[in-house]
Amino acid sequence: MEFGLFVQGYVPAARAKADPEAEHKALIEETEYVIQADKSGFKYAWASEHHFLEEYSHLSANDVFLGYLAHATDRIHLGSGIFNPLASVNHPVKVAEKVAMLDHLSQGRFEFGSGRGAGSHEILGFMPGITDMNHTKEIWEETISEFPKMWLQDEYVGFQGKHWSLPPRKILPKPYGKAHPAMWYAAGSPSSYAMAGKKGLGVLGFSVQKVSDMEWVVESYKNAVKEAEPIGGFVNDNVMVTSTAICAETHEKAVEIAVGGGLNYLQSLLFRYHDTFPRPEGIPEWPELLPEYTAEIVELLIAEELMICGDPDEVFRQCKRWEQAGADQLSFGLPIGVSPEDTMTTIKLIGEHVIPKIDTDPVHRTTRFRGAAGD
Repeated sequence: MEFGLFVQGYVPAARAKADPEAEHKALIEETEYVIQADKSGFKYAWASEHHFLEEYSHLSANDVFLGYLAHATDRIHLGSGIFNPLASVNHPVKVAEKVAMLDHLSQGRFEFGSGRGAGSHEILGFMPGITDMNHTKEIWEETISEFPKMWLQDEYVGFQGKHWSLPPRKILPKPYGKAHPAMWYAAGSPSSYAMAGKKGLGVLGFSVQKVSDMEWVVESYKNAVKEAEPIGGFVNDNVMVTSTAICAETHEKAVEIAVGGGLNYLQSLLFRYHDTFPRPEGIPEWPELLPEYTAEIVELLIAEELMICGDPDEVFRQCKRWEQAGADQLSFGLPIGVSPEDTMTTIKLIGEHVIPKIDTDPVHRTTRFRGAAGD
C-alpha cells in the first residue's frame, strides 16, 4: 500500500475572524505540507478543485497550485483531486491541455483525477436552469473517453456531442513520454467503484468512512477491473481511500490534538456541501453541527476505525488494517483544523515510522502505470 496527502484549502470562519490573512496562510501552509510529504516518502499529493464552498475549501485553481508544486518537489506524484471536465465548468480541451502541461512540468509525475463534483451548491452554480445533479453523469460519461484521444492522436479528430463539440484540432502540448498520465475517478458513492473499474480507471475513494466499508467496495472494483475495457492506453488498477490522521509521540498527545482540532466542524461542512455523498445516520442538517469532540469521542472513533490517531506504532497498526482490507493507497486529509506544527509532526512521523514498513516501492517510479503503453 502506498501513501498520499489530500489538501483542499480549509479556512474555517473562526480562523478567518481571528486573522485577516487566514486564507493566504492556509494556502501557503498546504504547499509546505506537500513539500514535506515529498521529503518524507509519500507517493501522492492530491489537490481538490472546489468552487463557492466557503470555509470548507478555498482551493479553486488547483492547476496553478499544482504547477507551483511541480517545481517545488522532486519525487511525489501530483494529482488533481479533481479536475472537473464538465463543459460548463471547464471545457474538456482546456482540461486536456492542463493535464499535459502539468505532466511536463512535473517530469511525468502528474496523475489525472476527474469527477462530476459532489454538491449541488457548487456544480449547479455553473448550470443555470438545471436542478438535478444526476444530469452531470451523462456529461461526464460523454466526455471522459475523449481525453486519451486528445493526448494520443496527432490531430484530434474532433467531437460532436450533446453537451459540447470541437472541430478537428491539434491539442497541445502532448503528454510527457509515449503514453499519458494515469486516469482516476472520484467516487462519491459506492456504486461508482465498479463503474470506474470497468473503464480501467483508478478510484479516488472519498466516500469510504471506515475499514469495514472498504472491503466490499474494493471487491466490487477489483472484480470489475479484471474485465476492464480501458478508455485510456492502459488499466490503472488502483483504489485510493482517505482518512483523517493524527500522529504524535504519545497516544495521549495525539488524542489531545484531535480534541482541539475542530474535527466536528469540518465533518459538518463536508455534509453541508457534499449532498450527493451517502449521509451516515446521526449526521445533522446544516447549520446544526456535530457535537464537539471529546477524548471519549476520539477514542470511540479510533476503536470504530473511523480515524487514524495515536503514536507511531498505533498509527502503523491502523494503516495496516486499511492495507489488509485491500486499499492500494491511503491518503490523509490534512489540514483538519490542527496547527501547522502538529500537522508537520504527523507527516514526519508517518514518513519515518509507518511508510517504510508498508510501502514496498519507495522509488516511486513514474512508469508504474505506463508500462502497457511502452513508456
